[in-house]
Amino acid sequence: GAAFKLAPPQISLDVPPLDATVEDAQHFLEHLDADGNLPLNFAKPQAPAKATVLGRAKLITDDAPGDIEHVVLKLPEGFHYVEGQSLSVIPPGVDPKNGRKNKPRLYSIASTRYGDLLDGNTISLCVRRAEFIEPDGTKDPAKQGVCSNFLCDVKAGDEVDVAGPVGKTMLLPEDPNKDIIMIATGTGIAPFRGFLHRLFMENTLAKHMFGGNAWLVLGVPVSGGLLYKEEFDCMQRTSSPGKLKIDYAISREMTNSIDGGKLYVQHVIAQNGKELFDRIDAGAHVYFCGLKGMMPPILDTLDEVAKSQGCVWSEKLSELKKNNQWHVEVY
Repeated sequence: GAAFKLAPPQISLDVPPLDATVEDAQHFLEHLDADGNLPLNFAKPQAPAKATVLGRAKLITDDAPGDIEHVVLKLPEGFHYVEGQSLSVIPPGVDPKNGRKNKPRLYSIASTRYGDLLDGNTISLCVRRAEFIEPDGTKDPAKQGVCSNFLCDVKAGDEVDVAGPVGKTMLLPEDPNKDIIMIATGTGIAPFRGFLHRLFMENTLAKHMFGGNAWLVLGVPVSGGLLYKEEFDCMQRTSSPGKLKIDYAISREMTNSIDGGKLYVQHVIAQNGKELFDRIDAGAHVYFCGLKGMMPPILDTLDEVAKSQGCVWSEKLSELKKNNQWHVEVY
């Protein structure tokens, strides 16, 4: 009919042009999420798999509060995952309250599908040691986190019971031209480290095809608690100008321009409200990860920003969820 048009001729080359630089992209695990498929539940908590600790390193300085460790595990053959998924860890021992085996704890994966060793057989976790501090400053070992303390003390060669992977909420957009906005507090940086390694560090098609921009907002209490900063600095140095934007909210060292108080991630959102909404309106996906207490002030801030932009936040949020642009993983 009249609407029918011939497609423009396609040029197909058996060999690249003589002046082209050809590299072999890392691709042996790209099939994991092809055609909408995902690797899920290679092992279940009732019958966990055995992972082996390859190494562990402290991520924060001694003057930063608490203890946060980067733990690298070697997975059993066939155990694969993709960026944005989570891993269950079953700590050894029994629960003294009921005498049963300890329950699994879920951790966001902090590496890409290829792992920090790029061999496709490792997985990395970002773990905060959960401790209970009494008013007098002493620690109560009876109230400490069983799994986090186990992981923060593991040594190379130790075995760890793991299950998973699980998760469909925090995946990267299918469209590589969409912007991604990542808002994290503390160890909530984990999935975003995986995202950024995939899009800015690894020699994969995902990196070369990424046509959007990435924006990370990370909140921590002190500068010594900035997680993976050296890696992110390197990504910014080696990426195109404006391709990767990073804002840090260091609450005990920075003040916000709204009320002069401490700077938290919600203040960064408020100070960049128009840019955030412009990106979202253009199709950006926004991700949140961290302690669940981060969300109420963030949602209040987004409501205020929406009003300033002449829209109703509840309607905007429904639209984002409908379009799969809204991703939240808090704990």
